[in-house]
Amino acid sequence: MKRAQVLVIGSLNMDLVVHTPRVPGDGETLLGASFHRYFGGKGANQAVAVARQGVETFMAGRVGEDTFGQDQLASLQQEGIDTTYIRVDPEQSSGVASIIIDSSGNNRIIVVPGANGAVTTDDIQALAPLMAQCACVVLQLEIPVETVLFAIKQASSLGVKVILNPAPAETLPGDIYQHITLITPNESEAQLLTGIEVKDLPTARQSAQALLAKGVEAVVITLGSQGVYGINAQGEFHFPAHQVIVVDTVAAGDTFTGALAALIGEGYSLEDAARYANAAAALAVTRHGAQPSIPTRSEVEEFLS
Repeated sequence: MKRAQVLVIGSLNMDLVVHTPRVPGDGETLLGASFHRYFGGKGANQAVAVARQGVETFMAGRVGEDTFGQDQLASLQQEGIDTTYIRVDPEQSSGVASIIIDSSGNNRIIVVPGANGAVTTDDIQALAPLMAQCACVVLQLEIPVETVLFAIKQASSLGVKVILNPAPAETLPGDIYQHITLITPNESEAQLLTGIEVKDLPTARQSAQALLAKGVEAVVITLGSQGVYGINAQGEFHFPAHQVIVVDTVAAGDTFTGALAALIGEGYSLEDAARYANAAAALAVTRHGAQPSIPTRSEVEEFLS
C-alpha cells in the first residue's frame, strides 16, 4: 500500500479581505469594519487542509517573483508542505483575491489569477515521478483547464486516485469523467455539471447519479446548511451540517476537500472520510480567513468526540 502522500496541484493567492456591514451598491462608497491579508488560493488552501491532518503534502503550481509569492512559499513551508514543485514565474504577478465579507458571513470574491494562469502541461509532465508515489492527486479549476485535464489523465494513467474539486464552476469535456476517482462539487457546481438544480437531498442524489453515469467512481456534494451527500459503488450516505455559529465561509469547501483527501490518502472509506471532512468544514466556518480557519486533526477529533 502506498504511503499517505498527497499531491495538490493548483492555485496560490494572496487574499485581501474587507469586512463590511453590507455590500455597497453601484457607485456607493462604504466604510469597512476591518481589513486583513491572508494566504489563500484553492490549491494552497487544500494543501494546508491536507497537511494539518498530519499527512505528507506536496504542492505544485506557480507564484510571481514578488513579495506575495515569497510570503506564500514561506507560509506553506511552515506548514510542513513540500514546495519544491512550485515554480517562481518572473513574468507574472502572484495571484490575488479581493474578498468582501458582509455581517452575515457571506462573501463576494474577485480573483486575479496572475502566475496561476501560467501553469502549463509541461509543468504537469515534470510531476510524473512524484505523482506515481502519491496516494492521490487533488485538483481544482483555478489554473488553466487544459492543464487540469492533462493532470487528471496523467495521474489516472499512473494508477493514482484523482480528486477533483470542480471550482470555480466550469463545464468539463465528457471524456474526462472516467479518469476522476472522486468529484466534490457544491450545489451550484453540481448543477452546472449535470443540468440538475440541486436544492435538497433528492435533487442532490439525482445530480450525483448523473455524475456517476458520466464515469466518475464517487461523488460527494457539499450542501451548505443541508450538510453533505455522497455516493459510490458501496452505497450512499448523508451527513447533516453541524450546528455552529457561522463567522466566515471562505475556504470551507477547500477545508472539506483537503480533509477528505487526507483521509482517503490514508485508506479510510469514502463515508468515514466524508464524515470527518464535514466536521472539519464546520470548524472552518467558525473562524475568519482562508488558511487561518483550517483546523488541525486534533481539533477535528476533539470536535467529533
